[in-house]
Amino acid sequence: MIRNPKQNLIFANQILVMKITTQWQQKNWEIDLNSPIDLSLALENGSHNPNAFHIPAPRFEPIVVGDFVGSVAKGSGANCENLFINAHGNGTHTECIGHITPHRVSIHQSLSTFHFTAQVMSFDLVQTETGDCIVPLPQENNWLNPNVQAFILRTLPNGLDKKTQQYSGNNPAYLSPELCSYLADKGIAHLLVDLPSVDREEDGGAMLAHKAFWNYPQEPRIFATISEMVFVPNEVPDGIYFLNLQIASLETDASPSKPVIYNMKELG
Repeated sequence: MIRNPKQNLIFANQILVMKITTQWQQKNWEIDLNSPIDLSLALENGSHNPNAFHIPAPRFEPIVVGDFVGSVAKGSGANCENLFINAHGNGTHTECIGHITPHRVSIHQSLSTFHFTAQVMSFDLVQTETGDCIVPLPQENNWLNPNVQAFILRTLPNGLDKKTQQYSGNNPAYLSPELCSYLADKGIAHLLVDLPSVDREEDGGAMLAHKAFWNYPQEPRIFATISEMVFVPNEVPDGIYFLNLQIASLETDASPSKPVIYNMKELG
């Protein structure tokens, strides 16, 4: 018997209330794991996804082996699909320094812990003399909390069009290398942005913002990650959160990912 999923969800919430406490900045905080805020964009078959760098849209196709077709709708006993995706251009993804190095470094090797304190901050885009839109390094002081491990950058305006935006060939906004260098110097290990890349779409292979954040090639930050194409809902205010950064265990430089944040409540 298949039960009503909504009934199961209510029952689970009544029985299993998941809250944890942690110490941060010499204070006690409570985190309600029953109230996640998902920053990832669901990836689906076809063109109804954000897309960048002229990478083909994802394809989800039933496997065909002899007379077997992996589709219940086509008469099989089970669904079994092949997934054709490219993490860098098809949606929310997390990448490691292996993205810009000649030697192979995988995201599975680089990201070995998954829970972090994080700061969400909104930025207005600034237009340069060349017509590009960038996220510059703020001139004011004390905008970055010195004790967080991750930084989540939301660009303004923050429209729902980001969920299906076709970025390819449109020179989307990107981050200034100075901002990425500053975040690295301050110890930010995980940078999350709602743009298709921290770098310009076409930069001749310079990859200046990536290199600045990973401090490459001077003293490479192997453990640091960059997540792109996240989406931070407008109802999420700027502030401090608890981040769970989820990836697939892939031995390649990037993985589709699921960043999830939780509110942190200070305990008296």
